[in-house]
Amino acid sequence: MIVIHHNPACGTSRNVLAIIKAAGYTPVIVDYLSEGWTRPQLLALLAAADLTPRQALRETKSPASDLGLLAPDVPDEAILDAMLQHPVLVNRPIVCSPRGIRLCRPSETVLELLDTWPQEPFYKEDGTLLATT
Repeated sequence: MIVIHHNPACGTSRNVLAIIKAAGYTPVIVDYLSEGWTRPQLLALLAAADLTPRQALRETKSPASDLGLLAPDVPDEAILDAMLQHPVLVNRPIVCSPRGIRLCRPSETVLELLDTWPQEPFYKEDGTLLATT
């Protein structure tokens, strides 16, 4: 089973979802912006992806700066608390598969998690060819 924590407004997230589908999978799509996160769920997801809250923090196109989260002395616990209140702060997409869990930025990262890949050539929505090597 493949699960994608997806933001439909994000181009990278849309590309990753399209790659997964083009590879023949029917993923479970989690709209984390509307569903939000629980603390145990987010902690488990970050741990499995080997990410700290700071590493998973979406710094641009999010309220991270306005919330004062970009300073290097902000503790991970404060970032995690903010992520629970503002799910958009979690960078995306995060994909879970039997091969592991990854933050799939750039979108080609998702290929590490798939047993089968899309048929060549596969173009991202901006027209660039998916790099498969």
